[in-house]
Amino acid sequence: MMDEQTRAEEEVDILFFAIGEHLYGTDASQVLRIDRSLPEDLSRPELGALHRGGRALVFATSEGEAHLKVDAVRGVRPIPVSDLRRLPPAVNAARFTIGACLDQARLVLLIDLVETAKTQEGRH
Repeated sequence: MMDEQTRAEEEVDILFFAIGEHLYGTDASQVLRIDRSLPEDLSRPELGALHRGGRALVFATSEGEAHLKVDAVRGVRPIPVSDLRRLPPAVNAARFTIGACLDQARLVLLIDLVETAKTQEGRH
């Protein structure tokens, strides 16, 4: 039987967020805080059209803080590492899309927030 610490080491806390009709996830350790968004915050059309974009995920980059507009934050849940999947190289996905997981029988693309800021201007 696994002890609690062993189980925790085999899980990653994923923060789930929505942009338009799409649900995404990111490693929660990348997120410094959740703020109200400002007009100069970055958005990525590749992730879908924002409905309102009223929130921003704040994360650290080598240039300082960056803010990604999102429509909603859906929560943080521990996901077993064994349930995380890297995208195969043949998949023509954006550089910041690093993998996928199943959440409540729904496929969720996993995003590297730092990569989203590398080719997009926005508040830092």
